Amino acid sequence: MRTVAKTCPSWILLCIAWLAIAGPSPASARTVAGVTLPERVQVAGNDDELLLNGAGIRSKYMFDVYVAALYLPHAARDAKAVLTMPGAKRIAMHFLFDVSREKLLEGWREGFTFNLDPQQIEALRPRIERSYGFFRSVHQGDTVFIDYLPDQGTCLRINGEQKGCIPGADFYRAVLQVWLGKHPIQYPLKRQMLGLLD
Repeated sequence: MRTVAKTCPSWILLCIAWLAIAGPSPASARTVAGVTLPERVQVAGNDDELLLNGAGIRSKYMFDVYVAALYLPHAARDAKAVLTMPGAKRIAMHFLFDVSREKLLEGWREGFTFNLDPQQIEALRPRIERSYGFFRSVHQGDTVFIDYLPDQGTCLRINGEQKGCIPGADFYRAVLQVWLGKHPIQYPLKRQMLGLLD
């Protein structure tokens, strides 16, 4: 009986040897603080997949509060490019710590106040106040998705349950500035979501 080495073409043997050294291909996901983040996601109502642009940890008083991930139609390393980019987008928040509704709304309001001028806030006020009703207290392991779909607007989902949508691309641009504005909720997190820091 002839050996395998004598009957197999040399390129096949080289491929087998390479696979043995390289091992299995890595999964298409990233892990941050124990949270697995897919590199691609499909947002309901959008035909094209969104790509993970960057992710990091929101911390406060030495506690890791949540992992935040930004998904876009294509990669962007500049906040202005993200704000003006057309198409669907997602901010994903994976909570590592229990947070009350009051604390969530406090951060929401501060994010708008610190990054928008008074005229912008006044123009958006009815929609900002409407969005307050979408929030509830969250617990460790909960997920909050803040999605933008051009034909629906900004839609908030908690653990997959849609809480409501706010129309207007201008509103989602304001939401993005909570994390990516001139005075973001946390500067290192802004850089992480832009893919500038690991």
